[in-house]
Amino acid sequence: MSIEYRFDRLPSSDQIIELYDNAGLSRPTHDKERIQKMFDNSNLIVTAWDNDLLVGVSRSITDWVWSCYLADLAVRDNYKREGIGKQLINLTKEKVGEQSMVLLISVPTAIEYYPKVGFVKQESSFVIKRAKWKIDN
Repeated sequence: MSIEYRFDRLPSSDQIIELYDNAGLSRPTHDKERIQKMFDNSNLIVTAWDNDLLVGVSRSITDWVWSCYLADLAVRDNYKREGIGKQLINLTKEKVGEQSMVLLISVPTAIEYYPKVGFVKQESSFVIKRAKWKIDN
């Protein structure tokens, strides 16, 4: 398997939605327009491709000199444990350079993953939660 990592190949919103659903990443995938805006307003996107299949993505917002918020990291389920997530993180950090930190808010299912790939857990973060977007059943 030869995975190609790209900064210049942006996936369609349909490809993103399919990847996020497959990877189990909790995002508003029922709202195609919102997913598209999330990517349109991000300034650092790294994608991983197996030929024409989107197998991973790292979506970030950065100022390039102080901080980079890694907003999304997703890897297709049957491609996990192949080092794709780690490489997406490495390429993100490489692109923002030494002056910038990379920070994120982890989904509960990934809390154990991030320390394994070089992140240090912080106890000093705060958040104002967004309005509820998930549809109740």
